[in-house]
Amino acid sequence: MERSTTSDTASEKPNPSHHSTGAVQMRIKNANSHHDRLSQSKSMILSENMKVAEPVNRHRRNHSQHNLTLADIISTQDHTVVEKEGYLLKAKIADGGKKLRKNWSTSWIVLTARKMEFYKESKQPALANLKPGYKPECVDLCGARIEWTSEKSSRKNVFQITTVSGNEFLLQSDIDFLILDWFHAIKNAIDRLQKERSCTSRNLEFKLRRSSSIELLNSLDTESKEPKPENRKSLIFRLNYSASDTNDRNRVKSRLKKFISRRPSLKTLQEKGLIKDQIFGSHLHLVCEHEKSTVPQFVRLCIKAVERRGLDVDGIYRVSGNLATIQKLRFVVNQEEKLNLDDSQWEDIHVVTGALKMFFRELPEPLFPYCFFEQFVEAIKIQDNATRIKSIRSLVNKLPRPNYDTMKILFEHLKKIAAKESVNLMSTQSLGIVFGPTLLRPEKETGNMAVHMLYQNQIVELMLSEYSKIFGSEED
Repeated sequence: MERSTTSDTASEKPNPSHHSTGAVQMRIKNANSHHDRLSQSKSMILSENMKVAEPVNRHRRNHSQHNLTLADIISTQDHTVVEKEGYLLKAKIADGGKKLRKNWSTSWIVLTARKMEFYKESKQPALANLKPGYKPECVDLCGARIEWTSEKSSRKNVFQITTVSGNEFLLQSDIDFLILDWFHAIKNAIDRLQKERSCTSRNLEFKLRRSSSIELLNSLDTESKEPKPENRKSLIFRLNYSASDTNDRNRVKSRLKKFISRRPSLKTLQEKGLIKDQIFGSHLHLVCEHEKSTVPQFVRLCIKAVERRGLDVDGIYRVSGNLATIQKLRFVVNQEEKLNLDDSQWEDIHVVTGALKMFFRELPEPLFPYCFFEQFVEAIKIQDNATRIKSIRSLVNKLPRPNYDTMKILFEHLKKIAAKESVNLMSTQSLGIVFGPTLLRPEKETGNMAVHMLYQNQIVELMLSEYSKIFGSEED
């Protein structure tokens, strides 16, 4: 049954002049009572050269979402809102994994939910885009890492951002609360992006699984309706394969459970000599007990090597050695192979210093034990210098013997490094920045990371400058 859409006068002959001009005739009938609805009828006469556009289907169900990608979903979100902006010192030290020469410069930094942009010194960075050919340096925070670092620069309050593309940036400010505020803002943005990616990935995985399940059911249903020989074989093969695959997996799981339940303990393996005690990553007192000494042999060897051929090297202990070679040296030490640091493969002295710093960094409990951390911090806060030195000396003398002896030898060595400051450019302050977080850290990190780092550096610096008073005899 056809439905009439024209009004009472629609049967009248249209004016020919209206046909020539391609005009639109419209009639609107207004309701006389509140029970009637407003109706419209349109008749359109289009010229031959005009095309009728296809109606846009706006129903949500008619749009397939199975082809959406992670980038499509994330890109629909608004990431352009500025969360923080201001001046910081910036240095780019790697581009795509390639190391760059460190060059500090002041930058106006704009942080949004997804990225950071570095502008030249301009209080109105938006105007910088109007300059022909100028583009701000952009850092994608998705998948990036952020961490405090004291080894990449002699400046204080430095943290590093590493992107998934291999770019590395250092950001710094002398104002403690300012740099700490920036660190937390950027870290929150990175963490938020990580959660978004995880949530989106789970949703996509669920949709894809659902889509795949429906397709599989449809295919099975189609095969059951079409009893072709090749389809029957395919279905039987698929069902047999699925059953055998499940059985194999269950068998493997059962064997693994039996193996894990019957495997020998670590202590048994060590007693049988199958696993040797590690040097890196072991407690200091265990290493010393194993070697029947109060100072690890590896520490002594490194110090001797550096004092033979590294006292005059520019940036000793600050410049990083080749990480692959450092890891190779670490492996040799852990395997208790005969170590000769004068061998050509350890020719780069920065490899030796890097391995020594790694040894102290990987101690389960630092050279300054956790239980002494707050006491050393309180001691360094004392205003009177003589009282402060006396308090530090008292704490040092309370340390366990391996910690005290190792600390005394290490600081005596670092004092020799500082004595060559005019050549190697490593002052007591520089050494404090390098070794502070390595030798002294709290058991649980709190929000006062920047403040703790400042005290860590000051403690090491004071112990180097006042070495004789702290480690000397009572008569001294």
